[in-house]
Amino acid sequence: MRFAISSAFVPVDQLVAIARAADDLGYHAITMPDHILDLEVLDTPYPYTPDGSRRWEPSAQWPDPWVLVGALSMVTTRLQFFTSVYVPSVRSPFQVAKSVGTAAVLSGNRVALGVGVGWCREEFALLGQDFHTRGRRTDEGLALMKALWEPGWTEFEGEHYSAPRMIMEPSPTAPIPVYVGGLSEVAFQRAARHQGWIGDLYTVEEAAGHARRLQEIREQIGATGDFSVITALTDAFLPEHFAKAQEGGVTDVWTMPWAYYFGTECSLEQKLEGLTRFSADVIAPLAQALR
Repeated sequence: MRFAISSAFVPVDQLVAIARAADDLGYHAITMPDHILDLEVLDTPYPYTPDGSRRWEPSAQWPDPWVLVGALSMVTTRLQFFTSVYVPSVRSPFQVAKSVGTAAVLSGNRVALGVGVGWCREEFALLGQDFHTRGRRTDEGLALMKALWEPGWTEFEGEHYSAPRMIMEPSPTAPIPVYVGGLSEVAFQRAARHQGWIGDLYTVEEAAGHARRLQEIREQIGATGDFSVITALTDAFLPEHFAKAQEGGVTDVWTMPWAYYFGTECSLEQKLEGLTRFSADVIAPLAQALR
């Protein structure tokens, strides 16, 4: 079981200190959410709350994930970074490939790309991208990006994107894992074709059910290799709860460790204390129990 710290809505000026502490304390990763902007008025309901309202206040900060990786990778040595989740289809796949590939190079291959197809119709319209083709463009864009991350010359021809013979440097020296977010069957199918799935807020039982379905799909399509099941758990507090989740197929939990002790609205000092306490209370005894 690996633990990732969610940086969602954490003030940007606290993230360097949190990353340094996480690196020292044995956390596996920091996960970064993504929105380019936050529109005041939306007709599109947010899909992850019962009433469609957004989970954040207008003052919430959304730093660019790949700029953030560049900064945090300079003050850490082993911490991994992934997005939860990034929406490539609202952008040019060439620009996404460049940003992610550069972040991978700067961090020493400590980057994974977590993607979703996006939910905010107004954001797509504002940025000049077709909302209705976003799923197909996500699949095709990922194939194009993987080609661009390979060293040397490449070319690509698809329904939505084409690339004449070109080269994009610097190129990563190791494959960049792709994780897929979403709860629909289509999202599960997409995730099974890549290296992992990113979930939202679920109970241990719900998360285990999703892990089983993902495994079924991977067996059906003959997928091989490592596969990550990453989610937040709403009813896991003690080492034995997380051990049960691992038995059910969950490989990674993303969390805000300070929330267990101080809630989500707390000072930087309390966040750092929460990181330390969670490492001692959960991560260390869980690792010992699973040996």
